Amino acid sequence: QVQLVESGGGLVQPGGSLRLSCAASANIFSSYVMGWYRQAPGKERELVATITSGGITNYADSVKGRFTISRGKAENTLYLEMNSLKPRDTAVYYCNKGRNSDPWTWGQGTQVTVSS
Repeated sequence: QVQLVESGGGLVQPGGSLRLSCAASANIFSSYVMGWYRQAPGKERELVATITSGGITNYADSVKGRFTISRGKAENTLYLEMNSLKPRDTAVYYCNKGRNSDPWTWGQGTQVTVSS
């Protein structure tokens, strides 16, 4: 099994920024399209950003222009830079394969709370 560990979440005021990190138990991220997902209370998990092995990115309309997904120098790291955060961004954020096909076991996620 591939273990995924998300970190970097926390409480931030509207307009603030956070940088989320994702690490895997193996250096395999470069072999897959990777993505960040989020799940707010009472809502379905949604895909917010993806990045290909070549660095091509795609974003959900709700975060486009505010979030940036990137791969770390290490093959087992993934990042999500979040700027101009809004209360609606409040959710638990997860990383996994970006195409949502045969995903690895979901990690615990990292809580992002945007509130005054």
